[in-house]
Amino acid sequence: MRLPLVAPGCAIVALAACAGANTATPVDSCTFANPIGVGADPWVIRHNVAYYSVESGNGGIWVYRSNTLTRPKQNGARVWTPPDTGWNRTNVWAPELHFIDGKWYVYYTAGRAGPPFTSQRAGVLESVTADPQGAYIDRGKLYTGDSVATGAHDVWAIDLTVHKINGVLYAVWSGWLDNATTDKTPQHLYMARMANPWTISTNRVRISSPTADWERGPELDLQEGPEFLEHAGQVFIIYSTRDSWLKEYELGQLRLRAPLTDPMNPDSIVKTGPVFTGTSNVFGVGHASFTVSPDGTEDWIVYHSKVDVAPGWNRVIRTQKFDWNTDGSPRFGVPTAPGEAVRMPLGQCQTP
Repeated sequence: MRLPLVAPGCAIVALAACAGANTATPVDSCTFANPIGVGADPWVIRHNVAYYSVESGNGGIWVYRSNTLTRPKQNGARVWTPPDTGWNRTNVWAPELHFIDGKWYVYYTAGRAGPPFTSQRAGVLESVTADPQGAYIDRGKLYTGDSVATGAHDVWAIDLTVHKINGVLYAVWSGWLDNATTDKTPQHLYMARMANPWTISTNRVRISSPTADWERGPELDLQEGPEFLEHAGQVFIIYSTRDSWLKEYELGQLRLRAPLTDPMNPDSIVKTGPVFTGTSNVFGVGHASFTVSPDGTEDWIVYHSKVDVAPGWNRVIRTQKFDWNTDGSPRFGVPTAPGEAVRMPLGQCQTP
């Protein structure tokens, strides 16, 4: 669970100071330093020669276009404004931008009231043109309950993402066992098949719950922010766990046992974790997305962290390169220190 993104409280040039970080200067023009922006729940995708990122805030959902991974929030365009009434009028969270069968789709979370945030559901926008920053139509709320045949009794859902496995489109999201009157309710990961990018066609299946010791928070046990990641024929779901407002927020991993196994069978999934945690000066790492360097040869994780150890949702965006273990699983390493000089993604730095 997370609060909606608010307008930045400090300029990009002051990020290190705003985050209470070491303000070391990068050693040359081919390096950068984290954090790279203010915000939360980052989603960055590379398409053709540009990076597109999406976020909520300032009255709607915005899509940005940038030539550089380390400065993703450039050339922003608001692509959607919440309605004045209805299920999705407020608390717009964690949008994602996906290119599916020649069209762009934005998946987002929203609600009709809150706090408490007990009415959150998942919705989807569909592009009208080939431009990810162009016009979208609202395809409505996605069904996230236990009776897809009737559409009755949809259940609280956030952070919905989609991915094709063996040619079939699936949705995965964070949800509750049942609707509740408090948002301090344990969150699980659910999966369902989709008939098309705006229609869930099967009842949800709970594929994972926060049962491991490293997933249990002092206030709330949760799994959220699921994101698909594929490598060398293996399918992973990287998700966030523990209390999102505390410094212990971290990443866990689900792996599909075999490429052709049923991803909606919980017995087909292996849990590992934590796979990415904070340090003494980087707190509460979570809700990651994955992209590649401009030359396509490197894998990069984009994630958020808290600016300090105090409980709350004051967060910044970070990015760094990752690689792979011998078993094919991702190796994210350790969050780079604030202000540390980090080599630019390959293909981004133009050397003499």
